[in-house]
Amino acid sequence: MIRVTSYRKDSLETYGLGATVVMEYLLHAREQIRGVIMHPQFRSEETVAKIEQLCGKDIPVSVEEKPFNILSKKENCFVICVIEKKETKIRNGNHMVLVNPSNAGNMGTIMRSCLGFGVRDLAIIPPATDHFDPKVIRASMGAAATVRAEVFGSFEEYAARFPDNKLYPFMLDGSTKLHETTIEQPFSLIMGNEATGLPSEFSKIGRPIRIDHSNAIDSLNITIAASIGLYEATKGIANPLQS
Repeated sequence: MIRVTSYRKDSLETYGLGATVVMEYLLHAREQIRGVIMHPQFRSEETVAKIEQLCGKDIPVSVEEKPFNILSKKENCFVICVIEKKETKIRNGNHMVLVNPSNAGNMGTIMRSCLGFGVRDLAIIPPATDHFDPKVIRASMGAAATVRAEVFGSFEEYAARFPDNKLYPFMLDGSTKLHETTIEQPFSLIMGNEATGLPSEFSKIGRPIRIDHSNAIDSLNITIAASIGLYEATKGIANPLQS
């Protein structure tokens, strides 16, 4: 049996829920995996064989139902991995910056978009949702295994460490249209809280930009806005994925 407990922010371990997430961690962050649990009703023999192959002899694999009752009530979750938390430092280059993000699902989805557009470094400005939360990891579809995420004490601390980055806050005040803006590298795409956006002082930071849309809606979901921003910022890069 592999011991699991309800996730807490101060836990030393977190969890990857779902076969896709588990596979991504086994492929890209294997050293963090402390065990894999499969549900007795899991019927995909091909996936089971692949997971067992990737686990080898050094990662324990168990078949039991109780951990799923503790960690996931969803009927479509049949595999769980236990993940040792590992703090990471973001590197020089292009960044996504989330200021006061509060929704775990949104953060995970943005991680997946970051990886898809080759931006591996995510700066988080608190107060913020816990980027180790299993909900974040699941929403990322395993991208959390590859994306480097670092929490800073303040935006000023982040900006001081990366003085060469061009800052692009996404907001309405004092902004120019995204499609009319040439985004220079290394860039920092800065997104605010889902409900309140960025504080007004960000209108005086870098070059504020906005995404034009029809007046039939008041705003875009932050995950959509982040994806559009990432696309525009990286569309001219031949191979955008950073090491």
